[in-house]
Amino acid sequence: MLPVIAALIVLACAAASARRVAYAASPTSFDAATLVAALHGDDGARLFPDVCAAIRAAGASWESDLLEAFAQPAAARAAHVDEQLGELEWHVARWERVPRVCASVASTSGFLLAALVMRLGLADVAWAPADPETGIGAALNALVFDAVSVAALGMAGTAFCVACQVHARRAAKARLAAADKLVDRLEELVAQSAPSPDT
Repeated sequence: MLPVIAALIVLACAAASARRVAYAASPTSFDAATLVAALHGDDGARLFPDVCAAIRAAGASWESDLLEAFAQPAAARAAHVDEQLGELEWHVARWERVPRVCASVASTSGFLLAALVMRLGLADVAWAPADPETGIGAALNALVFDAVSVAALGMAGTAFCVACQVHARRAAKARLAAADKLVDRLEELVAQSAPSPDT
């Protein structure tokens, strides 16, 4: 029963950590780096209206709000764009501490349940027969194997959660950097499409 409990705890911790990776890797409907690549160069400037229409048609919330921010008057545009960048940072940072907490829970529960396996198993070993092959020696070996297996399960869950934490941190950094590049490119495109003061 205790190994099953350990497995359930590890699975829950792994699922929560994987969810954190999903939040960091896909905070918005569209990948900002892909949008930057689509809007690159003269072809990007020509396709800018089509890309904007596709974003609105897809119902992409953050991207649509970002385009609305760039549609604001120049005096208020920077504040609206900064607001959208702040919202993106919030989306990227969701469940930021979850993998770290899950790693601690997995390791602690693994060692705790392994200790319980030893504690409950030693009570049964005391009643084992004296036969060297099927008696106390064999019972102790089996008990230690069970305890080590439970502890190893907890450590495996810890390693997975730590890996998720590292991957999520890298993904979040990459998404925020891509968003900054997207904002810079949109600023260029909006400036190019703005009417000239002489006209």
